[in-house]
Amino acid sequence: MVLNGAIVPYEEARIHCLAPAITYAAAVFEGIRAYWNAEQQRLHVFRLDDHLHRLQYSMKVMRFEAPYSMTMLRASVLDLLRVSRMRENAYLRVQTYIDGDGAMGATGPLGMFVSCVRRPPSKLLQTGIRVGVSSWARLADNAAPPRVKATANYVNGRLASIQARQDGYDNALLLTANGTVAEAPGACLFIVRDGRLITPDVADGILESITRDTLLWGAQAWLGQTVEQRPIGRSELYAADEIFLCGTGAEVQPVIAVDRLPVGNGEVGPLAAAMQLRYFNLVSGRDAARPDWRTEIAATD
Repeated sequence: MVLNGAIVPYEEARIHCLAPAITYAAAVFEGIRAYWNAEQQRLHVFRLDDHLHRLQYSMKVMRFEAPYSMTMLRASVLDLLRVSRMRENAYLRVQTYIDGDGAMGATGPLGMFVSCVRRPPSKLLQTGIRVGVSSWARLADNAAPPRVKATANYVNGRLASIQARQDGYDNALLLTANGTVAEAPGACLFIVRDGRLITPDVADGILESITRDTLLWGAQAWLGQTVEQRPIGRSELYAADEIFLCGTGAEVQPVIAVDRLPVGNGEVGPLAAAMQLRYFNLVSGRDAARPDWRTEIAATD
């Protein structure tokens, strides 16, 4: 791992138990994917700079003092990947937090770490998942802004996820206080109606997802289609021909049932499957489009 700019053994990466990061959840983070291309013998870190810019935005909103620079954060990620000699798909977490032993309102001192773990593809990408609409409402922007990737915000998703699994679902969908669909815990949502892609607007309680943004671009580039961004009602989920989730962790994950009602014919739909295939080709470098989105590390580096 990288801890405060230095590479340290995994078991030695420690934070004090009284740090505001622990006692008051004063922390923000980014999840980043790196994809190994065996043919090219290269690791492709996907949209690294976009993730780090969002991390800096989160630090700004959380009033962290002396935020880390892009140069330092970027070097920490790439140095860790080189030292780890990662030769398979990986998931990185870059987290900054308030260290020391301050009170709830402390804005420093700032700490950071970068971790890296192997992350093979989930089997659910092929089979699809079953979700339920949660009784927990999505966070509001004037309470705990969802566009800030703060660790505290994920309590909302944790509660919904636990409830969903206890109710027999793979995941949950959260509604806003107005009753429109927001997102799943840790993933944004797209639906398909009559061949048209629709997704909730960024003001509908969602994270401004980098994967979502990639698919908005991809819909135009791959399908020649502009995605409709608007509120989606709960009952519209039942009318959808296809549904899929997207996120750095979820990647592009088809949904085959909502509230025990089948989506379409209850199988992974053709548009979701096509978007998933094109997405994986893009992030792994098999599709050469958008080279600016991939930071490459050669096996010899």
